[in-house]
Amino acid sequence: MSAPPRRRPALIALALLAATGCLALGWWQWTRFESNAGTFQNLGYALQWPMFAVFCIYAYRKFVILEANPETPPAPDRPTEIPEELLPPRPGFATLTEDDDPVLAEYNRYLADLAAADGDAPAAGDAGTDTPQDRTTA
Repeated sequence: MSAPPRRRPALIALALLAATGCLALGWWQWTRFESNAGTFQNLGYALQWPMFAVFCIYAYRKFVILEANPETPPAPDRPTEIPEELLPPRPGFATLTEDDDPVLAEYNRYLADLAAADGDAPAAGDAGTDTPQDRTTA
């Protein structure tokens, strides 16, 4: 035997008050549209407010249905997984060789030669330097 449906007078009153308020605001925007200073923006709002009122009633009804028939939670002994077909494929890593972009390879060699000539960074193929670097500015 199932439990009797719950009646929530305060929640019903809140949903009806919200819907009535939205309809009143729609009527107010309609009268603003019909006045001499009315614009099409007022017409847009006059058409939107009744939709908000319908949403208030829809949200209350959906709440009552979900309260009466709650969804069963997943089993706690296993993690929830996302289906593979839902996610887009992961992008692969692009590997460039010197044959792919010779200009980039030449520029990287140029930068490595500059760094080696400056003595601040190891040259290409060096494991590192033991000299400390002072890079403070005044």
